[in-house]
Parts: sequence; structure tokens; C-alpha cells
Amino acid sequence: MARIAVIGAGMGAMATAARLAVAGHRVTVYERARTYGGGVGRFAREGFAFDTGPGLLHLPAVYRDLFVKTGKRPLEDCVDLVQVDPAVRHVLADGREVTLPGASRGGAAAVLDRTFGPGAGERWNGVLGRARDAWDATRRPLLEEPLRPDWQVLGRDPYPALRGSGLLRRRPPTLAEVAGRELGGDGLGELLTGRVQAYGIDPATAPAAAAVLPYMEQTFGTWYVRGGLRALATAVHERCLERKVSFVCGAEGDVREVLERGGRAAGVRLADGTEVEADFVVCGVDPRQLGVEPVPGGVPARGAAVASRTTLFLALRGARPADAVHRTLVHSPGAAATVLRPDDPATRPDAEHEAVTVSAVCAAGTAAGAPGTEELLDLAERAVPGLRQRLLWHEALTPAGIEAATGATGGAVPPPALAGAGGRGLYPGNCAALPGLYLAGGWAHPGGGLAHAGMSGALVSGLIVEGAGFRGSQ
Repeated sequence: MARIAVIGAGMGAMATAARLAVAGHRVTVYERARTYGGGVGRFAREGFAFDTGPGLLHLPAVYRDLFVKTGKRPLEDCVDLVQVDPAVRHVLADGREVTLPGASRGGAAAVLDRTFGPGAGERWNGVLGRARDAWDATRRPLLEEPLRPDWQVLGRDPYPALRGSGLLRRRPPTLAEVAGRELGGDGLGELLTGRVQAYGIDPATAPAAAAVLPYMEQTFGTWYVRGGLRALATAVHERCLERKVSFVCGAEGDVREVLERGGRAAGVRLADGTEVEADFVVCGVDPRQLGVEPVPGGVPARGAAVASRTTLFLALRGARPADAVHRTLVHSPGAAATVLRPDDPATRPDAEHEAVTVSAVCAAGTAAGAPGTEELLDLAERAVPGLRQRLLWHEALTPAGIEAATGATGGAVPPPALAGAGGRGLYPGNCAALPGLYLAGGWAHPGGGLAHAGMSGALVSGLIVEGAGFRGSQ
């Protein structure tokens, strides 16, 4: 039985801790904040409640696997997981609205044909069909396996070129170019680029392989946890406690340094100078905060390319309309916004009120160029008519607030890893340069987002339990 210190109590870190504890190790999680969950937090006021991080879950199979592998009760016994349908409504810049069903290829095509004309659905499904090819080619090395030493193979964009489209050329196309050439300029392309932009990825620079993200949504569905995504964090935390994982939070859990002895990780040094010995250390936060070095020759650094978010929590008087859509993407030339309207009694004081969240991607580290409160309210009102007349109060979460809550520099929110672009969309592998030190969570392979960060727990635990020969889940 090894002693393992886990730095951070985010979703990837807790997923790692639970799996390692099941394997028989003695695991202690050190978290500088006063609670668990990392970016999956909760803001509550006057009977209203809001997720401060992701509001929806994609690829729930990652957490189903975690709960199957770490205890007797499956995920659905621990949280109320419901599929969102319609999956998303788009409000285009010209005012047109497009509401797409969940996990229905044919249904989506029919809606697009009615909105954009005959053939639009076929073009959309053609793009997502090529995205499926990219998904099939990279799913295991990009999501289910530790990052290979020859990671450069993921630097080549797996999205297949469309013959006759002008995309067969020396430079691989960006996602924005794919949208323009394969979907056209009548607004259909906005559905693709807007979905990817919501992950904090710039379609103008992202590889075409970023199309796998809307492909995943349409294929595997979009899910909500009643009570908010914070309830999922609570369930993972409780599973850790059931497996005898110890948590040290607040000032006493503030790790400042990874100890090194004999050429390998030997524990952690806390803010008060206390040294805690460990046989293995798992870094579940941005490794740059602790000066952790990745494996030499690893993927290019990401850094400034990672964006943040500005979010408004809106308390509204009046009942949520029966025809309201859970998620709306509002498109605008200057800024785009995601509006979430969960039909969940846990988010509001009673049935005569509604809790709405509106968020927009912005640069990390600064409020310059970020949508202001009035601009976000204008965007939200396009999704919620009469919003300003119903508004009781609002609270803002800025990049500075995200940094204060999570410790991420500039409030950066890491997106999922992507193949292509020479590897600029990848993250450091799960083994650090220092033997005995491992990287988990959104700042390590396979990147950010609930599913990807959760998958890092399976990879890191496999590497520690099975050693360097571990090749991923089967």
C-alpha cells in the first residue's frame, strides 16, 4: 500500500483519488480552497442557485465508468442524470432561430432543411460524418490512452479533406474555413463555429478536428444533473470518502512545493512549512503553479491561448415558460453567449421564479475586451424575451473571480485536447519529468472539460497501479 498525495480537489484529481483508493493505496487530497470541486462550484443567494463552472455534461460514460470501478452504486443511483432535449437552440445574428433535437442525426437534418433550405441537413451531416472519422482515428490516443512518446502523430489533423472543396492544399484548414466552405455562408456555418467557440476555442485558429466536439454532442447527447453540476462534484467527493480518501482543505491544504529526494517525488511541502511524505504525488492543478516540469520533448506549451469566461447569474421573477429551452447559443458579430435555463426546482426559490445563467468566452487574465454586464444582458434578452422586466438582481463572475476560486492563472478555463495544429491543442502527458510525480485534471492530457478531466483520473491511476506499461482502458 503506497502513500499518495493528491494536490487539488478538482474533478480530475478526485477521480484519480477514488480509483487509487480502490486499488488499496492510502490517499490524501490537499486543496487550498475550503471545499472540493475546483471549477465545479455553486453560487447561492435568496433561494436561487447557479453553477459557477460547467452547466452541462458530455460523455457521461466517463463518470459511469468511474462509479462502476469504485463502488457498488452506479452513477444514476448517486445523481439524477437527465438528457437535455432539445439539445440546443441557436439564435443567429440575423434573428433566425434554430432548435436542434438531442442525439438525432435525422431530426437535426430535417430542422436544418426547413431553416436553410433543402440540402442543408445533408451538408451538416457530411461535416459531422467527417468529424466521426476524425473521432474514430483519434479517440483512443487522444482520450483513452496515456499520451504516447510519439505524440507528434496527433499533430496531424485527422479531419478528412472534402475533395473538390478547395481544401486539398498544403496548409490544413481551420474549423472556420471548413464551416465556410462545407456549410456555406447563410448562417449554417455559425452553428458549427458557435458550438466550438463555447468551449473556449477560437474557430479561426482551431484545426478542423475541433468538429469532433459538436459530433460528440450530437452522437452521445447533452446531459444535466438535477441540482446542478455541483451535485456531480458532491457525488464524486462522497465516493472518495466512501473509499477512505482523506481531504485536507483550506489553509492547511495549501501545497507550495513538491518534495524531491533521491531523484523522485517524495511528498509535498505545505504553506506553513510542514513536509508530508508520500510515495507518489499527483498534481491535479495547473502544474505551472508549482513549477512542475513536463517530460522533456513533450507537447508545445499552451499558455496564453487558453481563454476564460465572464458569467452573469440572473434571478428572475415569473415562472419559467413551458416551452423554454435549456441551452441557447446567441450569436453576435461582437460576442456570443451561452444562456442556460434549467427546469430544476433546486435552482429557484419557488415555481414563480427562474434562475438563468449567461456566459461568454473572453481572454484570460484581463477584463479588457470581455463583454460587459449590459452587453451580456442584451445577448441574454435575445434568448429570454422580456428578461430585463423580470430581472430581480444579478451577480457577475469574472476571470479574476475564477482565479480566486480555482487558482488558475488569469482565471483560465482549459478546453479539451484537440488533434491537429502541430500538437498545439494537446496538453502535457500524465507523467512529469520527476519520477513519481503525475499530472491529472484539465491542465494535463487529455485536457479540460468534465469528461476529459475525469478521464485523466483513469489514466493516472492506471500508470501508478500498472506502471509505465499501462496502455489505457480496454
